[in-house]
Amino acid sequence: MWESENENDWNNSFPGNRSNDDLSLPKATVQKIVSEILPPQTGVSFAKEARDLLIECCVEFITLISSEANEISEKEAKKTIACDHITKALERLGFSDYVPAVLEAAAEHKEVQKGREKKADKFANSGMSMEELARLQEEQFAAARQRHI
Repeated sequence: MWESENENDWNNSFPGNRSNDDLSLPKATVQKIVSEILPPQTGVSFAKEARDLLIECCVEFITLISSEANEISEKEAKKTIACDHITKALERLGFSDYVPAVLEAAAEHKEVQKGREKKADKFANSGMSMEELARLQEEQFAAARQRHI
């Protein structure tokens, strides 16, 4: 790790970075992931301090990858960081072993997004105007309120 008298110097050296307190991951989510990985039959537990250290490491990793991906996207004159920029960043930083898993996760995400788009299209293809849809929704809300009275 880069050493400095002020450990915030490194994080604050990136444009637009917030303070360290603002950069974190949900503790409950990290704890859940760790609990799913640790075999319950071993009786091994995960100390809060270890969880907090793991969160700091994850934030550091995300910052490192996103910073590198940002540099790559800027060199390509792109305004948006794409999956390709992330995979290139992983390769440049020596994490090429992660690329297949990242590509698989990106493909899964794309499939989920397609499903969401189909649901949105359902309303667009209903043949009803936004006003008609809003009126129908209000009618359904009113009917639901009546059932619960």
